[in-house]
Amino acid sequence: MTSRRRIGTRLLIAAGAGALAAAVWGVGIERHLYVLRRVSVPVLEPGSAPLRVLHLSDIHMAPWQRRRQAWIASLASLRPDLVVNTGDNVGHVDGLRGVRAALAGFRGVPGVFVHGSNDVTAPSPRNPLRYFLGPSRRHRRATLIDPQAMDRFFTDDLGWTALDNTAATIQAAGRRIRAIGVGDAHHGQDRLDLIPGLVAEADPAEFTIGVTHAPYRRVLDALTENGADIVFAGHTHGGQVAVPGFGALVANCDLPLTQAKGLSRWRTDARSIPLHVSAGLGHSIYAPVRFAVRPEATLLTLLPRPE
Repeated sequence: MTSRRRIGTRLLIAAGAGALAAAVWGVGIERHLYVLRRVSVPVLEPGSAPLRVLHLSDIHMAPWQRRRQAWIASLASLRPDLVVNTGDNVGHVDGLRGVRAALAGFRGVPGVFVHGSNDVTAPSPRNPLRYFLGPSRRHRRATLIDPQAMDRFFTDDLGWTALDNTAATIQAAGRRIRAIGVGDAHHGQDRLDLIPGLVAEADPAEFTIGVTHAPYRRVLDALTENGADIVFAGHTHGGQVAVPGFGALVANCDLPLTQAKGLSRWRTDARSIPLHVSAGLGHSIYAPVRFAVRPEATLLTLLPRPE
């Protein structure tokens, strides 16, 4: 074997070993390394008291995922003023049992939620590599999940407010907050034409939040232009598989990749507001991997703007 061939062979072996190590890390380790992010956002009126918001998203719960259930349950000890849940809570036809175990401790904490597609249909087997070819599509033979059961748990047991294509005024930490939400934009369930009327009919409030599962540009524009002071979203999984030093390879929507997770700003011609996209806590049971994107929840402390 020539020297050049030996070098080529060693490089192939090294590349294969690296790919195997990355797969072992992503499948066996990182997807279980839950992390709580803490972010401060100066967005309230000057002189306002801080507001602590726990953002949960993309839990994708299956009944056997007890480690995830226990970690989420531990977050109740944070005693947030408000929980914002941006959907895809269920990841299996029997996932609601795990969701109940994870979230029961938040009973009585004000909260709002919207649906993701996996709150309505169970995940289906598919080639995970297709995720990197563009936004995912609904599987024609997907098994339907009854979202009303989850909604009853959220609204009746926890006291949270549903926001799919509606607006509501809630009380949290002694203040009135207007919340505007849309249905799952990834599957065309958003009714942006309703938003102006919803805002006009909503009760007066000190502050307005926008809530969406999938952060499509059309949704972010509509929420920003109709008075949201900050928008919360999920859906992207932060890319789920990222390249260290580069970031997400896909966002599963038309959001710029640089905004696929974390805090950024969304700008329209008229306004610029904070946008928080959660990388989420789970993944499809048919794509059990995370690489360079740890599963996360975020505690945002909303602070007054400088005078």
